[in-house]
Amino acid sequence: MITAKTKLLALDTSTEACSVALQYGSELLTLDEVCPQQHSKRVLPMVQQLLSQAGLSLNQLDGIVFGRGPGSFTGVRIGVGVTQGLAFGADIPVYGVSTLAAMAQAAQRLHGATQVIAAIDARMAEVYIGRFALQQGLMHAETEELAVKPEALSAVNLTGEVYGVGTGWQTYAEQLLAKQQAKIAADILYPSAQDMLTLALPALGAGQFVAAELAEPVYVRDEVTWQKLPGK
Repeated sequence: MITAKTKLLALDTSTEACSVALQYGSELLTLDEVCPQQHSKRVLPMVQQLLSQAGLSLNQLDGIVFGRGPGSFTGVRIGVGVTQGLAFGADIPVYGVSTLAAMAQAAQRLHGATQVIAAIDARMAEVYIGRFALQQGLMHAETEELAVKPEALSAVNLTGEVYGVGTGWQTYAEQLLAKQQAKIAADILYPSAQDMLTLALPALGAGQFVAAELAEPVYVRDEVTWQKLPGK
């Protein structure tokens, strides 16, 4: 729940896009740039731009929200590292939000979606993918997040309107549509920090933010790869 005193920063560098958002009271400021391999140069100036625009300093924030992945290994690490650096310096807590969940939340915000399959192109002929459904205004995961070849997915067979979001639906539309018919939302290719704020607000109210040193990325592919190793 947003109150007049809520001051929350969110940032994401897990995909080709660099995204920063700032919630202060009922005001929301956002910056989204597609800047492949420029995240480490762009994210801090973008953060400073929004803080200056709002007339806030870091230590006035209630916390920092970060995109925890899945996504580019380097991009996710940059996001976690920047978040930890900022949070340590200001002595404020942090909270990680799934990049897939953020895109699903964007589908709800922009299209009123209630069922979403989010997929990020993970290279190596794989996608990071997860299925989400609307509960009390927020998108909740219905499945584990996976790194998988689209043709290896099981048929989903959801009924009703389903939205497909993320770059995975652009690269592997034919294979994914064979598993589940969906409306492909071409306006939602990357996660946006403003949707991470939406998903993080209940966690802020519930005291679920953690100390900066406990910020953890999610590397879905690592887990899947380990599961496939002989003898594991």
